Amino acid sequence: MDTGTHVVMGIALGGIATLDPVIGTDTSMAHAAMIATLAGSQAPDIDTVLKLKNNAVYIRNHRGFTHSIPAVLFWSVAIPGILMLFYHHGNFLHLWLWTLLAVVLHVFVDIFNAYGTQAIRPFSKKWVALGLINTFDPFIFISHLAAIAVWYVGGHPGITFLILYAVLVGYYGVRIIMQLRIKRRLRELIDEDIETIIISPTMKFRQWRIAVTTAHAFYVGRSLDGHVVILDTFNRVPVPETDVMKAAQQDENIAAFLSFSPVYRWEVDTYKDHYEVRFIDLRYRSKGHYPFVAIVHLTHDLELKSSYTGWIFSEEKLQKKLKLGSI
Repeated sequence: MDTGTHVVMGIALGGIATLDPVIGTDTSMAHAAMIATLAGSQAPDIDTVLKLKNNAVYIRNHRGFTHSIPAVLFWSVAIPGILMLFYHHGNFLHLWLWTLLAVVLHVFVDIFNAYGTQAIRPFSKKWVALGLINTFDPFIFISHLAAIAVWYVGGHPGITFLILYAVLVGYYGVRIIMQLRIKRRLRELIDEDIETIIISPTMKFRQWRIAVTTAHAFYVGRSLDGHVVILDTFNRVPVPETDVMKAAQQDENIAAFLSFSPVYRWEVDTYKDHYEVRFIDLRYRSKGHYPFVAIVHLTHDLELKSSYTGWIFSEEKLQKKLKLGSI
């Protein structure tokens, strides 16, 4: 989820913590618990600073180790441990439990995005992405703001946020049913054995992006108001074992893209003074355009000229990025 949603979820857990007798009967502990849940709800996204280095490092690592089981355990101990330096008479066990819940909730809700997390590391580096909830979901965010407003005007925080979370469980259930219906409709539309279906939610409640893989093709579509449409079809062509492609895959931007994207197509073009290799993620079609790409320019001697990976919404901007990255 986005940072704002994680913040309001941290506040919500701090409110629910007041139902804990150790927290609710001690103002100092209530303050500490609120800090703990807010910090715990943000801690796994500390890897966002990697974006300052470059997109390749960010793509490879964001929601990776910092969302893993060892990291969850680390945050749950480190945050209350630091707080105990300031709240000397606090109860470490209860602060630890609420911090743990905040960190676990952060990772748990991120699993429901299309981006996903490596939540089961170290047992597996597989990305777990259920594609049910957009990174920013207006209903989830606004409903938290409404519950915070109820608390502000005098409502009981614990009861208010428990009611909210009961509603959100139902909301997630509705999203699951919607996704299952789309999958059923896709199996009716596509006259091939389907290997994978990737459904990505959007900010619009009844609109979804679709990418389907079969043995011979990629199908890209959307679902709007329950109506499923296939928009593009691409032949599924294996990445060739050529010298150009092998050299391209040594580039950090291409390697990062391939480690992250489960469904993509590729292009190779030859120009007067260079080769261009392009990989295009098929999950994020928007207005006829596929904005998440990785591209590399190689000399005819297979030396790197420039490369880029990330979100680009026009060819002009992409070429500018490549020129800036020239060596």
